[in-house]
Formats: sequence, C-alpha cells, structure tokens
Amino acid sequence: MEPITKLTSETTDASGTLARAVDHAASNAHKAIDKASDAARPVVEHMAAGAHQTVDKLAGTATHVAETRDVKSGQLREAQTRFSESCRTHVRDNPMTALGIAVVAGLILSRLLS
Repeated sequence: MEPITKLTSETTDASGTLARAVDHAASNAHKAIDKASDAARPVVEHMAAGAHQTVDKLAGTATHVAETRDVKSGQLREAQTRFSESCRTHVRDNPMTALGIAVVAGLILSRLLS
C-alpha cells in the first residue's frame, strides 16, 4: 500500500506545482495586459479627443451651411418675387413690345428644337 500512497502524494504535489505555475503565468499575463493598457491609454485618449474635436468642427460647419442655405433660399425667393413683379409691370406698361419679344423667342426656340 505504500507505493499507492507515494504515487498519490507525488500526483498531489505535481498538481499543486502545476496549479501554482498556471496561477503565476496568469498573474504575469494580467500584469502584461495592464502594462500594455496603461501604455496605450494616453494614445487612445489623444485619439478620442481629436475625434471629438473633428465631430464638433463638422457639426459647426453643418450648422453654418444650414443657416447660410436658409438665408440664401430666402434671398432667392425675394429676388424671384421682384423679378416676376418687374416682368408683370413691364408687360402691363409695354404690351406690344412684350408680345413681339414672346413671338421672337418662340420662333428661336422652335428653330433650335426642330
């Protein structure tokens, strides 16, 4: 019975040694991961800050473009209204001239399109 007890004792010692080696390797791996994470943190934070600044600039530019588009759209509507009113006034004041211009424009378009 003694050989079996000795074998069991050696197996238990080997298992304990293996468990300690695995724990030690895991601990070293965790330390390496923490070290790499600590080294990468400033770079990641710098990149994140740059990305936030870029998004803020894009948002500001998009807002400016939208505001400018609204202003220009209003100016274009006003110009269209003024032009239409000017044309109406000209046609009322000079109906024969307006009719002559319309006929000539029609003839030119018909020649271009045929």
